[in-house]
Amino acid sequence: MSYRTGTDIPEDMRRKLSLSEKLYNISAVRKIFLLIFLALGWQFYSASLDNPLMFPSLTDTLDGLVEVVRNGELPQRTMTSLRIIVIAYAGGVILAGLLTVFAITTRPGTDLLEILTSMFNPLPAIALLPLALLWFGLGYPSIIFVIVHAVSWPVALNIHAGFMGVSNTLRMVGRNYELTGLAFVFRILVPAAFPHVLTGLKVGWAFAWRTLIAAELVFGVSSGSGGLGWFIYEKKNQLDINLVFAGLLTVIVIGILVEGVVFKFIEERTVVRWGMKF
Repeated sequence: MSYRTGTDIPEDMRRKLSLSEKLYNISAVRKIFLLIFLALGWQFYSASLDNPLMFPSLTDTLDGLVEVVRNGELPQRTMTSLRIIVIAYAGGVILAGLLTVFAITTRPGTDLLEILTSMFNPLPAIALLPLALLWFGLGYPSIIFVIVHAVSWPVALNIHAGFMGVSNTLRMVGRNYELTGLAFVFRILVPAAFPHVLTGLKVGWAFAWRTLIAAELVFGVSSGSGGLGWFIYEKKNQLDINLVFAGLLTVIVIGILVEGVVFKFIEERTVVRWGMKF
């Protein structure tokens, strides 16, 4: 059935959406309501438990968060963690990209990537931390090493899977334009496989973030300073549990911002604009 003009459309299809329906159709609004629901659940559960040492309330956590933000402690720790993760994440992505390009352009490269991912991808990054401490000492180079390990393999696997899934038609287009090597990779494979590439970057970021916090919880101190993980560990030892939750809440907020702002921006400017996602 087709409709030639707006007057041919039935009344129930032409009616205007109510305000509640319009709000419901906005993803950001739905997520905000879900976050409010979770916050209320947190507050009610802590009130029913009535044990701030075990589970502080949301209000106590926010009061502690404001305190450590005001005195500058939490921003300093956060910036320390962010500096480390940016360096390590970039290193892991570059390593994964080099391995994948080598794998997609040569047969020995494919074999090498398969062997390395089979060996190291199942190996928890934090398990390498004792060796990293022996090789690089107690400090940030050790943490950067384990984060690079955590990032490289999932990113490489996703990029390689995306490259292998590129259609033969697009490959032939590249060959018709006499594209070879890096030109073929960046002009044909990367755009065609970018949804997989972006997924790999997201997975790599998640791995990097949790590896950083886990490493800092144990060995994240260097010359009396440390990042968010060390902040959480210190506050646990001092029994400032509301500040422990404040540190965890900071980790969650940063994760949401990176996922909802940075990666969303990249997705909107690439896969959505290119018609790869609706």
